[in-house]
Amino acid sequence: MADQHHAEHKHGSMDIREQEKTFAGFIRMSVWVAGIALAILVFLALANS
Repeated sequence: MADQHHAEHKHGSMDIREQEKTFAGFIRMSVWVAGIALAILVFLALANS
């Protein structure tokens, strides 16, 4: 079982700024990758590949 000798957790007290920045970066990169993939598909369709 888990050791119960730790301090009591207080909900909402953790600093999550780094996680928020990382998630925002992940979303931004995902949008860029999706946009580039879509642009490549459109180019290939127009070039009759």
